[in-house]
Amino acid sequence: MARLGFQIRSLTGSKIRAPSFKSLISRIVFLHIIAVAVVAIFLPLVLFWLLNSEIDQLHRAAMRTQAETLAERIVVQPDGKVTFNLPESLRGLYSEAYGRYQYDIRDDNGHLLFSSHKKTGDARSDTISGAEVTQTIDSATFHIRVGEDLSHRDVITDDIVSNFFRRVGWITIPILLILLAIDIFIFRRAIAPLWKASEEASNIGPSRTDVRLPTEQIPREIMPLVTAVNQALDRLEDGFRVQRRFTADAAHQLRTPLAILRTRIETLGNSAVRQLLHDDIEGMSRIVTQLLEIAELDTLVLDPGETADLRAVCAEVVGAIAPLAIAQHKDIALKGAEAPVLIHGNSEMLQRAVFNLAENAIKFTAKETSVDVEVGDDGSVRVRDCGPGVTEEERELIFQRFWRRDRQRSDGAGLGLSIVRGVADDHAATVAVDNRPGGGAEFTLRFRLAEKDASALGRS
Repeated sequence: MARLGFQIRSLTGSKIRAPSFKSLISRIVFLHIIAVAVVAIFLPLVLFWLLNSEIDQLHRAAMRTQAETLAERIVVQPDGKVTFNLPESLRGLYSEAYGRYQYDIRDDNGHLLFSSHKKTGDARSDTISGAEVTQTIDSATFHIRVGEDLSHRDVITDDIVSNFFRRVGWITIPILLILLAIDIFIFRRAIAPLWKASEEASNIGPSRTDVRLPTEQIPREIMPLVTAVNQALDRLEDGFRVQRRFTADAAHQLRTPLAILRTRIETLGNSAVRQLLHDDIEGMSRIVTQLLEIAELDTLVLDPGETADLRAVCAEVVGAIAPLAIAQHKDIALKGAEAPVLIHGNSEMLQRAVFNLAENAIKFTAKETSVDVEVGDDGSVRVRDCGPGVTEEERELIFQRFWRRDRQRSDGAGLGLSIVRGVADDHAATVAVDNRPGGGAEFTLRFRLAEKDASALGRS
């Protein structure tokens, strides 16, 4: 059976599809169940045949021994007359009344000399099974045949033969079921390295391109596949490294021309044109800065023991972005926790995430309204605006790089919220967006509290 998905054509010409399993263990167990079923049927039959063979062999040996014993009782007289002296102890065994054992003694010409029964053909009937011994006594050859009437076989032997199949069948089936359970355990232990490799593979992603599948205890048959996957991951990591280096280099190289353009624009006489060009330069500078942030995020390796004060991070962001909000006739306020909120994370990366959320909220909130940044004691940050909100269909799209609702707008490249998602992923945090009942959107970042982790470690 090459595969479980084979097809069997029935007598009517239709195709019957055998079960197909996606699990390797299920396939092995299914095939093993078939093998166990075949063994459960044929093993008792083979044992039954072996038992009968052994009984027949013992029976023939016993008959041969009896025939040799009878041969010792044949005497050839000097005058050539043959006598047969059967002792009294054996006469009852071969008597017709007992009817179990019979004997025939013939000469070399086949003439019957002595017999335990009256009818000469009885010793050769279908119910008689025995053995024949040829003996030479004083130059005369005799053929002694001893048989047992199977219809009068020993009761114990009959019971053994008649009950053997039923007893062995009931013993064989539990043994085979135990064997099946042991095999399942062995199979699970055998593929445990593959499960470990699959768990490691689940950790591979754009931010963890350094992860490789373990090769320890991998079966020899699977090793080429694991090696090929690791080699493919090496090539992918090299490709990501080249891409990240290009992004960072391009962003760095663009900063100098932008600075030169900004300086030359200041020398223009037309103030209206100068302001328009200045706004364009600021937009381009913001895109370059975000590209650098993305390049840094791709190479960020967060220290598991690093902590940051989430409230202090948000206060610094609100202070830094307040001039932008005021310039657009909007307000921004810091609310929530008054005491420090310690979380696991990098302060600089957290500032970038909160800054991008606040900048996005200022961009879409209406004039003469306020953007609220609320810090929760549970390690959450909520940024609320009074803008148009976010539709259900867009709630995942907005976190993708270079995605913009309005492609005609030139005030952004669609990178801010993707940076927020990247920071959240690196910090094992979550980011979600909901619409406010009174209008506007609410973005929520949730981080792990450092105090809770520390107390959990103390309890363990």
